[in-house]
Amino acid sequence: MENLIIEATKSSPSIRLDAQTRILEIAGESYPENASNFYAPIFAWIDLFLNQSISTPVTVNITLRYFNSSSAKALMDLFDRLEKAHADGTPITVNWRYHEENDSAMECGEEFKEETQYITFNMVGFNDDDC
Repeated sequence: MENLIIEATKSSPSIRLDAQTRILEIAGESYPENASNFYAPIFAWIDLFLNQSISTPVTVNITLRYFNSSSAKALMDLFDRLEKAHADGTPITVNWRYHEENDSAMECGEEFKEETQYITFNMVGFNDDDC
């Protein structure tokens, strides 16, 4: 399976989905004009990927400085997919990375964490010295 790489734009995050390392990374800002259109090919790749290799752990690193409500819905759709994969036997770890001075990003991560039951959801604060 080929990797999926999408470069960041002013309004959309960078996406790095590596089938070999089993690491999915979403970073930057997410407020595309149509979030469902932006995330549709990403979800298609993830669905195919998760169905091809059950039981091998997957790590998801998310570092979003800002995202709008339609992107939040897309993220919840992602977490629902990850929850299902975990329930089907694929260990999933999400690392929600947020700048320690960005209270909004931290609070959103905590809300997403509360909405998940099965996946391991880590809150990972960082500061400018960690970059």
